Amino acid sequence: MTSHVIPELLRARAGATPDRVCCAMDEKTYTYAEMDRISDRIAAGIAGLGAGPGERVATLAPNRPELLELFYGLAKGGAAQVPLNAYLKGEFLLHQLRQSRSRVLVTDAAGRAALAPIRAQLPELHTVIMLDDDEDDEIAYTAIRDHDGPVPALSLSPADTMSILYTSGTTGLPKGCVASHGYYLRSAQVLGDALEIDDSDVLLAGLPLFHAGARLVTVTLPLLFGIPAYLEGTFSARGYFPHAREVGATVMIAVGAMGAAILATDPTDGDRDHSVRRIMCAPLSLESQAMFRQRFGVEPWVDVFGQTECMPMTLTALSSDRRDPNGCGIAAPDLEVALLDPDGNVLEGEASGEICIRPLAPHAMFEGYFEQPEATVEAFRGLWYHTGDFGRRLPSGAFAFVDRLKDCLRRRGENISSFEVEQAIDHHPAIVESAVHAVPSELGEDDLKAVIVVSSPIKPAELFDFFKNSLPYFAIPRYVEVIDALPRNGVGRVLKHKLRDIGTGGNTVDFEELNLTVAREDRR
Repeated sequence: MTSHVIPELLRARAGATPDRVCCAMDEKTYTYAEMDRISDRIAAGIAGLGAGPGERVATLAPNRPELLELFYGLAKGGAAQVPLNAYLKGEFLLHQLRQSRSRVLVTDAAGRAALAPIRAQLPELHTVIMLDDDEDDEIAYTAIRDHDGPVPALSLSPADTMSILYTSGTTGLPKGCVASHGYYLRSAQVLGDALEIDDSDVLLAGLPLFHAGARLVTVTLPLLFGIPAYLEGTFSARGYFPHAREVGATVMIAVGAMGAAILATDPTDGDRDHSVRRIMCAPLSLESQAMFRQRFGVEPWVDVFGQTECMPMTLTALSSDRRDPNGCGIAAPDLEVALLDPDGNVLEGEASGEICIRPLAPHAMFEGYFEQPEATVEAFRGLWYHTGDFGRRLPSGAFAFVDRLKDCLRRRGENISSFEVEQAIDHHPAIVESAVHAVPSELGEDDLKAVIVVSSPIKPAELFDFFKNSLPYFAIPRYVEVIDALPRNGVGRVLKHKLRDIGTGGNTVDFEELNLTVAREDRR
């Protein structure tokens, strides 16, 4: 089935297989025909608000069925979707709403509460649509979903913007990656081909819908291949394989942190009672891969690497004889991938350097950073897109991810900008300055440590409360150490490698040891 934009593909699926499951979440299941009808009404309702083609419409909520409706409805209306991390607040939320110049926000009660303190600083945000119909002064989502006006008659192309996806921020504030319809469908095609999807497959995924991986893989891939997608409202490590058994899933999508959490659950007699034939779960250590095979009888597919800017960059198909469990695959078929030294020279053989790419076809990657041409040009310096990630080429020819060149961390499946966390921490009146860096976590990925300089003493409980009210839960440092001054080089840059050398010993405070944590129900 050949379609070049997402609305066109949904209409084609609704015509060819109207009663087949399109997607499901919680207790709500949508056939292709039903999703086609609902998304038509949403497109009409959004157009009725004046949010026409190219206008930014942001969403701020954890996984819920309405986000699936909006994915298709906003696409049909031509709006540029801005899916925001549901746990953003304060300066984090303000930056992304302001930088995207979003005119409409769809959110829930918790999101509206997070918006309230900053709304006066967002003059372009003129409409708030409430998923929870309990606010008389806002527009109810049901009024949009039940709109009976005309569906916008648009002629969309693969180059038209589907969404603006915010990055982790790395060395600065998060940037909005402009992702076209063509890029969405390209990512789905390349990944689906490598996973060797056919129309008998059923997909299960538990990724949050504000993540690029969820949108490109767990929503668009099933649409492109015409298979049912069962998406979890809330990821449950203990319930992931039982849920797969319940829906008859043959393909599971996860990230490395989810895989580690699944393996951390107690084994059961039913661990192999499922029909899953493959699970995309990267990155995953050799030991964890072996544990998956032994416990669940599934060979995890880890041969893939990508970023919001380009997903995937490298991968190796399931049945390929070039698979290397130590690496993350070879160049995607529509990309040139190379390792570059600091001077921009391409390194051959078993070298180590920055992973850089060039597209060989239109829409093989993002279109640039939204309204940040200087950042776009910098990212593509020397006619290569620079990932900011350090990698090496293995003897097999596969690439392997080594570390991040940029000052970015990853915790519990979330990419985190240390720059952004430091900005928020420095708002505390008693904190002179701070530096945030990664420390190893027993769960894999990173834990966060904040090293702070203070003007007056702060009790750990007081500092934790400040973090809890100022930072998304996943960005709250686990460790804090107070020092007299941050180490700097001759031009004033903080020498974080010296802070990393200190580790978590000495005078470091561990909030978890003090039972200072954020309960699940308090995360928003």
